[in-house]
Amino acid sequence: MINEQIRDKEIRLIDEEGNQLGVLSAREAQKIADEKHLDLVKIAPTAKPPVCKIMDYGKYRFDQAKKEKEAKKKQKTVDIKELRLSPSIDTHDVQVKVKKAIEFLKNGDKVKISIRFRGREIGHSKTAVTILENFANDISEYGVVDKAPKMEARSMVMFLAPKQ
Repeated sequence: MINEQIRDKEIRLIDEEGNQLGVLSAREAQKIADEKHLDLVKIAPTAKPPVCKIMDYGKYRFDQAKKEKEAKKKQKTVDIKELRLSPSIDTHDVQVKVKKAIEFLKNGDKVKISIRFRGREIGHSKTAVTILENFANDISEYGVVDKAPKMEARSMVMFLAPKQ
């Protein structure tokens, strides 16, 4: 709450340098803020009496937005890259996919390995488990299994995360 939105009878006032001016009526505090061409902002509404501060509210909001923007720049988003395999994949093809997965893990991304079953292939889900376990062994020095192989509809899925 700022300026005229503050309806309390008495408030504890802090000036722009951080010095306490004591307990005043809200009108007196508003007059002091107006004389300095600044805003009266309620910073602790639950305190008895509520604490208000004299500050340039527009500049304060601008600084807050600037800090949030800086924090957003510095945070890293983790992407999930997906690699699709089939139950009848050859060993060399698996090695190509392993190299791609290692590249993704080095970049700090998570990798989703999925084996899609078509037609009667779903009866050979055990071969898919062995393919995924071998895949996990091949990338073990760059990543770890985040979620173990699990059936989801007509595909088996495993998630890999980069090592810390």
